Amino acid sequence: MNYAAYEALKIEKNGSILTLTIDRPEVKNAVNPQLHDEFSRIFYDIDRDPEVSVVVLTGAGDAFSAGGDIDWLVSLQGDAIATSASIENDRRIQNSLLDLEKPIIARVVGPAVGLGCSLALFCDFVYATPDARFADPHVSVALVAGDGGAVIWPQLIGYARARKYLLTGDPIFGAEAAEIGLITEAVPVEEIDEAVAAMADRLANGATHAIKWTKASINAGLKVTANAVIDRAAGYENLTMLMEDHKIAVDAFKNRSKPVFVGR
Repeated sequence: MNYAAYEALKIEKNGSILTLTIDRPEVKNAVNPQLHDEFSRIFYDIDRDPEVSVVVLTGAGDAFSAGGDIDWLVSLQGDAIATSASIENDRRIQNSLLDLEKPIIARVVGPAVGLGCSLALFCDFVYATPDARFADPHVSVALVAGDGGAVIWPQLIGYARARKYLLTGDPIFGAEAAEIGLITEAVPVEEIDEAVAAMADRLANGATHAIKWTKASINAGLKVTANAVIDRAAGYENLTMLMEDHKIAVDAFKNRSKPVFVGR
């Protein structure tokens, strides 16, 4: 498989382990149109790569991903065609993660926000530092959590806890996230690379087909739920991207002020 077309994602192979690094450290790996498009394709390409049996997903520098790039959100305002194309990519990303049978390990240092949070939580193993910050603050910018949060949070921590975070946008830190089962384990920063490498090596040296087909069996039920949620959440997010409250929220974010929503 040739990965030369990818620029915002850095791709490295070590034997059958592929490390996928979100490579925009100057903006805390915020998602721009290029990165969004690359994520809509990469997991399908990895699925077709016979040399890869395990994937490690991480972010360059001191962040996993800070979520959507604010300038990109500004550019989408009022453009129904552009917003619908963005939402379609979100659907591809979620479905490609659920369809990928090869196990994925997330290494999370720093913030994992919005789509960045969903990318991490869709992984099969999530190792994070105790102070890593997980958040899906779509409602804080007057959007529906349409890029995966509405699917995965309830499945991991139950509906009551999921509502607490999805309906407020509040963050949860790595240590507590591990305690309630949102992630696999909270690991000190000086130990996280060793922990991720140990699990990646264990999976790569295991019974490859048994591992990937067990994952596929686990995901079968999750995909039934996801199919009921993804289209509705994506459709509602598209609507909210065109509403005045979202413009108010984005403008307030850029001006470092508190948004005053008008309910339309």
